[in-house]
Amino acid sequence: MTSDVTAAVWAARQVARVRDDPAGRTALMRRCYSGPFGKAPRHLPFRRAAMSFMGWQLRRGVLRPASGDRPGSPWWRAVNERILRDGCEAVGLSGGLPGPGSSPAVDLWRSFADRPTARAWYRAHNGSVVAAYLENRGLAEAENEVERFFMNVVLCRVLYAHTLVAAPRLSLGPLRPLAPFLGDPRLGMTGIFLQLSRVLPAEYPLRGTVQSHLDREIGFGRLLDFGMIVPRLQQLYEWSAHELSEPGLLGCVRDGAPIYAWPYDDRHVWQPPRSVALRFVHRTLPARGRRSCRRRARRTGWTRRTGWGLSSAVSVILGACVPPA
Repeated sequence: MTSDVTAAVWAARQVARVRDDPAGRTALMRRCYSGPFGKAPRHLPFRRAAMSFMGWQLRRGVLRPASGDRPGSPWWRAVNERILRDGCEAVGLSGGLPGPGSSPAVDLWRSFADRPTARAWYRAHNGSVVAAYLENRGLAEAENEVERFFMNVVLCRVLYAHTLVAAPRLSLGPLRPLAPFLGDPRLGMTGIFLQLSRVLPAEYPLRGTVQSHLDREIGFGRLLDFGMIVPRLQQLYEWSAHELSEPGLLGCVRDGAPIYAWPYDDRHVWQPPRSVALRFVHRTLPARGRRSCRRRARRTGWTRRTGWGLSSAVSVILGACVPPA
């Protein structure tokens, strides 16, 4: 793979060819994980998480051509293109095409290509995702309220999944030994974090209200979003901004409330619903860490009154993770 064309130009051409072809986008994503010469056995297992995220977008129809009776989402199309372009450029550079990486995200993909680990994959993938979010805020503002809300949910989830393998104490506190297993992109569990098929119908644009969709969220989704992510949102964004060297990410959160294309005055949507299971998760896995959890447990007598402890938390989380039959 040698040419006078730079890797960035080559990547842009690859993406342009499939811009209005959702199936072509999927095929291009698959090829990225095969490397420049069609054989990359250490990288292929990571394709599972990427294709899960891609498949969810395809089912919703957000990648459909901009023209037509049922056009796709300009914002989702742009975000997907950025991920594809960064990945293709890294493949081109690995294959010998000239030029430095056109962005920090491309350099993260090259690092993943050189050393394919779970943490390296998240840094590359989320680096592209965050860059795409920041550069397409204008397109995001043009989407309806429900779409904009779930843009924030998706961002929270991909950032949280990253902390499972790179900052387990932040993500799961006293249950941190489970975190690398739950977040490993090579395993099927990660697909639960990277798609919202249990909450959102396979349609675009979304209809109804934010609350109507939240009322449908059950099981693992509710525990994940309101039990484990929301209490540590500010820490999550601050850690991710440092991990990805992207300070602009801090402009997407304020006082622990996501504000990407979302008004701060409407932050009430992030308040957790009343639930015994959520209260249990908040007390057992507090964002402040294990010592705080133990002090609170002693002070309130929660464990003694309910008979639930960390072993029960493991059962709740793993049980909720099991996909429905």
